[in-house]
Amino acid sequence: MGPVPGMTVAEPSVQTTDFGGLTIAFDDRVLRPRAWTLAQSQWAEDMLAQLSAGPVLELCTGAGHIGLRAVAPHRRRLVAVDVNPTACHFVQQNAKAAGMADLVETRLGSMDEVLRPDETFPLIIADPPWVPRPEVGTYPEDPMVAIDGGDDGMEVVRSCLAAIRRHLTSRGVAVLQLGTVQQAEDVSDLLDSAAPQTIRMTELRTYDRGVLVRLDRVG
Repeated sequence: MGPVPGMTVAEPSVQTTDFGGLTIAFDDRVLRPRAWTLAQSQWAEDMLAQLSAGPVLELCTGAGHIGLRAVAPHRRRLVAVDVNPTACHFVQQNAKAAGMADLVETRLGSMDEVLRPDETFPLIIADPPWVPRPEVGTYPEDPMVAIDGGDDGMEVVRSCLAAIRRHLTSRGVAVLQLGTVQQAEDVSDLLDSAAPQTIRMTELRTYDRGVLVRLDRVG
């Protein structure tokens, strides 16, 4: 049943949390920032010191906390992509709160539509939905758009891998967040089967709540 005509529908309440020294605003239409994912920001931050100049791309950005925290110490530009307009709104708000509004560009839409074919990035960060669709009910507190990874949990992951192949610079690096070691093994298999093989998984880090993998362009 929809809202009664004339009834005012209250907006979800905005919350804030500290994420590695940044104050991140969000509401229940985007995924709540998880403390453990600061590891993804820190890994990406460490990589930036050795990578070539250029903006950082973040896919499935959510509230933007992972990408913002990664680029803040380096004052790098961030291109943040998400299909959720609420997510893009919070990225803009959180960038402004961090004094980074001039460094952050949000793009609303599918990653294969909002990125130009000639754009490349030395670092790509991705936190795609990875929960298999039959299991999304296990996480009722999370918005479906942020966790639904399709029938096998890998649908958006595959889109991220395709974007990484298209947009990662020579000697560029990507940091991809997944749910399980099995999914990381599936990513490795997908990369091995790609022709020509240009991206390889070079490192896997496991945590209580998920896994991170490093992907390098090798050709």
